[in-house]
Amino acid sequence: MILRAEEPGTLADRQTGGDRRPDWGHSRVNRKWLQIALSAVSLGLAVALVVYLPQIVHTLTGATVSWHEIGRRFGGLGWQTIALMTLLWLASLLAYTYVMTSALPGLTHPQALTLNAAGSAVSNLLPFGGAAGVALTFGMTRGWGFANRPIVVYTLVTGIWNSLFRFILPAVGIACLLIAGKATNPTVAKAGWAGAVSILALVAVVAAALYWDRAAAVLGRALDRLVRLAPRRFRPAEHAASAAIERLRRDTAGIIHTRWAGLSLGMVAFLVLQCLIMAACMVATDSYPGPAETVAVFALSRVLTTALVTPSGAGIMEGGVAALLIGAFGQPAGGATAAAVLFGFWTYTIEIPWGGLALGGWALLRRREARAARPGTAPDADPDPDADPDTDTDPGTAAARPSRAL
Repeated sequence: MILRAEEPGTLADRQTGGDRRPDWGHSRVNRKWLQIALSAVSLGLAVALVVYLPQIVHTLTGATVSWHEIGRRFGGLGWQTIALMTLLWLASLLAYTYVMTSALPGLTHPQALTLNAAGSAVSNLLPFGGAAGVALTFGMTRGWGFANRPIVVYTLVTGIWNSLFRFILPAVGIACLLIAGKATNPTVAKAGWAGAVSILALVAVVAAALYWDRAAAVLGRALDRLVRLAPRRFRPAEHAASAAIERLRRDTAGIIHTRWAGLSLGMVAFLVLQCLIMAACMVATDSYPGPAETVAVFALSRVLTTALVTPSGAGIMEGGVAALLIGAFGQPAGGATAAAVLFGFWTYTIEIPWGGLALGGWALLRRREARAARPGTAPDADPDPDADPDTDTDPGTAAARPSRAL
């Protein structure tokens, strides 16, 4: 939106307040301060939840734990364990670049790594940080020469794949527990299987609708019928659900049809590596409950990161993970809480300085490119005396080409 300067008008208009226009600048300032205030409150809540984590764990489970004991667990970590966790973390970041490069053809893996790091840092610092991350994505990818439409499609496809796998994880966690025989009785087992199969069936229906026209039409008609059951005052327009599905398919079909394998394999590799980080945290703090339980705890941790009251569910995720390890799987309180905090470090805290470095490096390189492409800027080296004088050396030509640097 381009905000034009208010025309001065006549003296009578200014005196009588005629043709008054909204004070857009004042509104933008208010929104900015509101966002700053919400960010401060959200970050403060996250810090408070982590600081008072021992008390929260005691309230949820009745177990006693202190930061002194958690610190003692951290002090016992060997360099080999830290190196292993670092390698798993870096591998998980690399795995997710395959999701990003599949969703945005032409994006390189170094660019994807930079984009993911910068976006994660922003999302981890702001409540509802996903919107700020999308804005940053547009700014960075436009700077690399991508047009708006591929960026929009990239945002939609990665959002869809993240959501689908976030739904799948709880079903996988339940299934792992049931296969390992962790159900307390047959009734619980039947309910668990019913829930897991229902979740997977729902994901399969959505995936089919995204891939096949006929499946999309069937799902759209079913949703239209379901929407008609809503009260009239809350009911959307006729065929609104089917139209929304059709628009989504029209925007994403090209990428999903040709690159679904890369998207899915990259996401699976990313989640497996993150689960291995959690397992390493549990082993290092003497709170490893077993493979099936680890998958279940990991699934819960990913669900809790969607809590909106703190950035990426910080503080909430740690409390939920510790409570499940202690209350459901009988792990020692100190080790379980230390594992939760350690996993939070590898999936949340470290992304902030890492993303800051990536964003700073990108901004520095972009500034250098802009300075080099500025008309009248002479290169440091002397020109080649043998160069063809008819060769086009207009710096604007280079500036017009899409950049593929970081």
